[in-house]
Amino acid sequence: MVLASSLRTSRTTARADAWTRWEARVKGSKKEARLPKLSKNRAKVDKEVDRTRKYTVEEACALVKKAKFAKFDETVDLAVRLGVNPKHADQMVRGALVLPHGTGQTVRVLVFAKGEKEREAREAGADFAGSDDMVAKVSEGFMDFDRVIATPDMMGAVGKLGRVLGPRGLMPNPKVGTVTFDIGNAVREAKGGKIEYRVEKAGIVHARIGKVSFADNALADNAKALIQALVRAKPSTAKGTYVRSITISSTMGPGVKIDPAQFVGGTEEA
Repeated sequence: MVLASSLRTSRTTARADAWTRWEARVKGSKKEARLPKLSKNRAKVDKEVDRTRKYTVEEACALVKKAKFAKFDETVDLAVRLGVNPKHADQMVRGALVLPHGTGQTVRVLVFAKGEKEREAREAGADFAGSDDMVAKVSEGFMDFDRVIATPDMMGAVGKLGRVLGPRGLMPNPKVGTVTFDIGNAVREAKGGKIEYRVEKAGIVHARIGKVSFADNALADNAKALIQALVRAKPSTAKGTYVRSITISSTMGPGVKIDPAQFVGGTEEA
């Protein structure tokens, strides 16, 4: 009995080893098959983009579109490195703006409001609206939304959702216009391409500014709008070069450098 069991175990192990070797060969052959395509895409990128050069906004936006190779409509992001230290409250850069041509994204808006304001939110296009019932729904795990707006009188209840909304960057804030009694306008702006920006630990602001399917001039307009908003938001306590570098990229594409000098008259590259 022991010998038979040992033989069965040996056969099972041998079959498992053979299967593992076969899987490795298949995966290896698939990886090798992908290499020519990846090399071709990389060659296309290297041909289009000079990584040592800083471009104008218009040139950079056109290059991002030319260098794309993914089969889906890639998102275009802007990364701006600022000469600030967000650890200091007086150097925090935060705000919101409505992009001239929107983001190309479908934004699901949730509004915490009562009575007439709840009705106003729905008429303006809010995907979800409610008061205490909506607070309870979110506390139970409902998270099928991208933006949250609240009237000031609801913030006492909404504040209890801080642990849920805060880490996701969804907590309403009067500084970016998401705590307001002007609910209708706030909803329309959110649906129409309003973005929020906030400097991160490394002094970088990341924001979505459109899709590669956008026209060149539409992407350029959106990029300029964000950069100009950041320049206007410069803290009085910021020292030295403020806008240090600007990079635009698509989801799968390369980073294309933009010359900050056209906005601020100077740059510093770290």
